[in-house]
Amino acid sequence: GAGVSGDHGSGGGGIMSHQTGIRANDDVTDVFARARNGQYRLLKIDIENEHLMVAASRHPGDSWDQDYDSFVLPLLEDKQPTYILYRLDSQNAQGHEWIFIAWSPDHSHVRQKMLYAATRATLKKEFGGGHIKDELFGTVKDDVSLSGYKKHLISQSSPAPLTSAEEELRQIKIKETQTDISVDTKHQTLQGIAFPIDREAFQALEDLKMKKLNYVQLQIDIKNERIVLASTAETEVKDLPKRIPKDAARYHFFLYKHSHEGDYLESIVFLYSMPGYNCSIRERMLYSSCKSPLLEILEKQLQLEVVRKIEIDNGDELTADFLYDEVHPKQHAHKQNFAKPKGPAGKRGIRRLIRDPAETETPND
Repeated sequence: GAGVSGDHGSGGGGIMSHQTGIRANDDVTDVFARARNGQYRLLKIDIENEHLMVAASRHPGDSWDQDYDSFVLPLLEDKQPTYILYRLDSQNAQGHEWIFIAWSPDHSHVRQKMLYAATRATLKKEFGGGHIKDELFGTVKDDVSLSGYKKHLISQSSPAPLTSAEEELRQIKIKETQTDISVDTKHQTLQGIAFPIDREAFQALEDLKMKKLNYVQLQIDIKNERIVLASTAETEVKDLPKRIPKDAARYHFFLYKHSHEGDYLESIVFLYSMPGYNCSIRERMLYSSCKSPLLEILEKQLQLEVVRKIEIDNGDELTADFLYDEVHPKQHAHKQNFAKPKGPAGKRGIRRLIRDPAETETPND
């Protein structure tokens, strides 16, 4: 079955939503309370200086659908993401029902797109997810206009409604078709951002695949938005802990030589090391967003077979036993298939496994 992790992030943001550290300040919290009492038709929420703030508000003029386009569309900028909370005239048990619009135009800066994507779950929680009837994600105004909202409702009521994650992925316009993904260009994929991979890094991974190297460490050159080679030091299992920097994130590919049930195996293990708050928000977001596209490109272009993907926050965890158990999880035959995930062992939350984006989405916060 799928790997289960004991450390679910909240909502579509996954782990990132906790890491952006964005909070609602007191003014926003007050406005939210008044909004829930029906005072506003619309709130525009922006992120400034790492806080959510109310950038604009409107009181109801007419019925919700008559107010909609004239209230919402003028507030959307071509190159800047934002959130809009828009009140319907209907109510549920919690009070007024709202539409939550996440606006992320194609030409916005990558960093802004990621920051807004990562903070969505936080904003929903601060406002109160129970008040939100529908969520709209848009990259062009037609996605979030009144007719766009109505189309969204129709697609929701079709026989197999898309989850909000699928709807979002469907709407993100992918510029490149899957066939011409290139290691030389930066582009957006369903899972995140694919930065170009330096030739030297690509060559090192090719050597790892041919078993000429047994360890390759990559880092993101943040200024130039490239993935570059950091190290190819000869590495045995006992050397791994000291390869993990304490103050910066890294990607590691390790040729794990071991025997299992009498067979000698050489398996490539991918480690994503992220030492928590010693890294800037931007670094955390970039490493998190570039990870899946990087692995996807290497699997496609190099046919690099990675047997296990492991996320760690420090090197001390990388013992021989830990690696062996990760690559060969013990199958407990007498237990149910769906055993509950074990609580964190010793240190908190170190064994987060990297999940597919589809598994990270939890429809209701």
